[in-house]
Amino acid sequence: MRKLLWAITVFGLTATLGLTSCKKEQNSVTPSNGTTTTQPSTASDYEKQELAYLREEEKMARDVYIALYTKWPNLNFFSNISSSEQKHMDKVLQLLNTYGLPDPVGTNGVGVFANAEIQTMYNSLVAKGEVSEIEAIKVGLTIEDVDIYDIQQALTKVEKQDIKTVFGNLMKASKNHMREFHDQLTSRGGTYTPQYISQQEYDQIVNSPKEHGSEM
Repeated sequence: MRKLLWAITVFGLTATLGLTSCKKEQNSVTPSNGTTTTQPSTASDYEKQELAYLREEEKMARDVYIALYTKWPNLNFFSNISSSEQKHMDKVLQLLNTYGLPDPVGTNGVGVFANAEIQTMYNSLVAKGEVSEIEAIKVGLTIEDVDIYDIQQALTKVEKQDIKTVFGNLMKASKNHMREFHDQLTSRGGTYTPQYISQQEYDQIVNSPKEHGSEM
């Protein structure tokens, strides 16, 4: 399972993260008509846990941005990015369905999570973001900061190529979101120090153009 380490000093919140890559494994199946079809092999235990966690993690990002847009309706980029997070949730759900795995989100509404750790993170992040517009944007940067780091770690362990492809696209999207939040923050005179990725990587991301092919 994705073990997210949220040692976020500004939030006083801690969680764990431990997140190799191989080729996608496939099983050949020969139906009674003699033709051969190829189906994805069963996901590993790590991949099952990772997909379940990621589904709710993407929901958390979406729900935090929805809550902060409700609080700060003039910050319409929160609405735009929450729509992107919904696409990411949908893509992870497709993978859960592909591998016959249960959906931890189910019918849960905004701000409601099956995973208690994620529920705690959501509550803390929203509370921090409701302090001011500057803090709200910093919350966005923190979410994307840890998301990028988290996915980088996950990509060292997932084996299925379809899962790796989705994770890679999610990371590109997080980098684009980070660029947007960074620009919004600096235009208001604020600053952000990365807590998970290095300062060098953060600077490289925010000073480079938007990546294409990342929105799913």
